[in-house]
Amino acid sequence: FYLTPPQVNSILKANEYSFKVPEFDGKNVSSVLGFDSNQLPANAPIEDRRSAATCLQTRGMLLGVFDGHAGCACAQAVSERLFYYIAVSLLPHETLLEIENAVESGRALLPILQWHKHPNDYFSKEASKLYFNSLRTYWQELIDLNSGETTDVREALINAFKRLDNDISLEAQVGDPNSFLNYLVLRVAFSGATACVAHVDGVDLHIANTGDSRAMLGVQEEDGSWSAVNLSYDHNAQNEHEVERVKMEHPKSEEKSLVKQDRLLGLLMPFRAFGDVKFKWSIELQKRVVESGPDQLNDNEYTKFIPPNYHTPPYLTAEPEVIHHKLRPQDKFLVLATDGLWETMHRQDVARIVGEYLTGVHHQQPIAVGGYKVTLGQMHGLLTERRARISSVFEDQNAATHLIRHAVGNNEFGTVDHERLSKMLSLPEELARMYRDDITIIVVQFNSHVIGAY
Repeated sequence: FYLTPPQVNSILKANEYSFKVPEFDGKNVSSVLGFDSNQLPANAPIEDRRSAATCLQTRGMLLGVFDGHAGCACAQAVSERLFYYIAVSLLPHETLLEIENAVESGRALLPILQWHKHPNDYFSKEASKLYFNSLRTYWQELIDLNSGETTDVREALINAFKRLDNDISLEAQVGDPNSFLNYLVLRVAFSGATACVAHVDGVDLHIANTGDSRAMLGVQEEDGSWSAVNLSYDHNAQNEHEVERVKMEHPKSEEKSLVKQDRLLGLLMPFRAFGDVKFKWSIELQKRVVESGPDQLNDNEYTKFIPPNYHTPPYLTAEPEVIHHKLRPQDKFLVLATDGLWETMHRQDVARIVGEYLTGVHHQQPIAVGGYKVTLGQMHGLLTERRARISSVFEDQNAATHLIRHAVGNNEFGTVDHERLSKMLSLPEELARMYRDDITIIVVQFNSHVIGAY
């Protein structure tokens, strides 16, 4: 099919969402101005998820992207639940007590999060009670453990990730008398998801990452040019430290079978993830749960097989790697994105495209044509296209959409080629996945004045 520009736009803009942080008395007191987010599916249904929320009882804002595999169930559950676990981990003891007393006496609860959601980002109503009970058990334990010290953000993030993963595993083992819920908790546990989450509070930016989605900071240099600073490391076979970590955790006799064809046990790309109990539970536990589970689970080939060379589980952890960065006035924006973006674009290009989009200033790079033989006519075409691009001053109202347009439609000259974009977006479902992955992006814009005042 050939899609017209309006058709391309309606596909690209279908999932876009923007949020501006409100000003008080005409002043903006937050270090975050706002954010843009968007998703472009390749899988049907899409296996990526995204979340954004303001913490109401502590300070700060939470944003995250979640990349599911073996289905979307785990990514969906983590996108709904993880921020509550983080918020609860950050709450002071008195607030936890207030919340527990309110539940105890049937009073209305203090709201913990204000969600910023696209209408397509749903919550599973059927599981809300189960999810709430698990969360409540967690805060009751935090109340009992109270040491009176204020929680360190880094520790809170690590504890929240690990605890949620533990609850996902436990809920699947216990099961549920309701057959729909029973199947749901098992689907969540047997599928998997990576997570990359940012917590921004004043000038303190923490990134907690599990898996291979990425966080990148866009920095404006003194000469106005843009550079990229990585704020996360991929947990996969390309990361030598990660390969070493996995090897350290298992006997020497397994050294050859742990990582095969760049995959964990020859099967899994990310070396850290939520869910994926196939790589965490003992063989006995897997068999017991699958045999006592609902029939649909028995029909699912994925749940039946045991990974090869499976001797000393767990092989997989959901523990995040946390990086802390003190924001500076030159730090203009943060990009959180699933690997669907990073497979197609270099971080340096991402920094430049978003930076130029946000400032509306194009640094005219000399047109590079590499080793291509270019006729005068083609050169004229490139220059005319460049002029048209500037005069249309960005057809996108959303930085994440603008980035997806480049990720999918860029040609070898680094400009968006409408014909290529049209082809890529009109691929039928079963083909789309062969050319690209789901792409989910959040672009957070920082407030340099507020950051400078700190």
